Amino acid sequence: MRPRIVAGNWKMNTTRETARQLAQEVAQGATAGVTVVVCPPYPYLEAVGTVLKGSSVALGAQDCHYQEKGAYTGSVSPAMLADMCCAYVLVGHSERRHGLQEGEGLLQFKVAAAIKAGLTAVLCVGETLEEREAKRIEQVLARHVSSGLAALSADKMGRLVIAYEPVWAIGTGKVATPEQAQEAHAFIRGHLRTIVGHAVADATPILYGGSVTGDNAANLFAQPDIDGGLIGGASLKPTDFLKIVAAAKR
Repeated sequence: MRPRIVAGNWKMNTTRETARQLAQEVAQGATAGVTVVVCPPYPYLEAVGTVLKGSSVALGAQDCHYQEKGAYTGSVSPAMLADMCCAYVLVGHSERRHGLQEGEGLLQFKVAAAIKAGLTAVLCVGETLEEREAKRIEQVLARHVSSGLAALSADKMGRLVIAYEPVWAIGTGKVATPEQAQEAHAFIRGHLRTIVGHAVADATPILYGGSVTGDNAANLFAQPDIDGGLIGGASLKPTDFLKIVAAAKR
């Protein structure tokens, strides 16, 4: 049975103190049976990690470089994140794909480097509104998944999570219907089967992200190929986030 995962992407929000408070409330309210991850900004990883120590909530980062060390000013390596007790790292979030023009070649190396360092990589994939309207959803998803896994061997897939985040639903208040989300997740899983085989594909968690709330989470998570969520805005509100976590429990 695939794990249920709910990850909170805090993006460029919080202060050191509010990050600690948020982490404390999440750790106190986490639901058994759901893997909960919080991804604070880089400067607060240590502070949040200290709060989470001994709890069931895992620490994650929002991005990483693909090299272990070197002359890469302003970058943070997977090895550094692991040294900070991170267990997860996001790779290829649309705000980096589109906002910072991170390409497929770069992202596949980030995925492989993160997993090599012992982290679980959360590979984010998803179409823009223009791509959806042009009926290129499957083409985009196939490209994102295939390229993201290109530098990864099948035996490393146990440390990969995929997050389907339709770009048009991120932070917009729009949300894919449960049927739309399930259709995309089913396609991703089917495409994974052609790459890594049925057993590995069927064991790979696929999360949904895009304006998930405590009110719509249960219907989304009830779909057979949706294994949890990657949560943005709602992850900054502990009551809302914990309601989403509770909705993910089988």
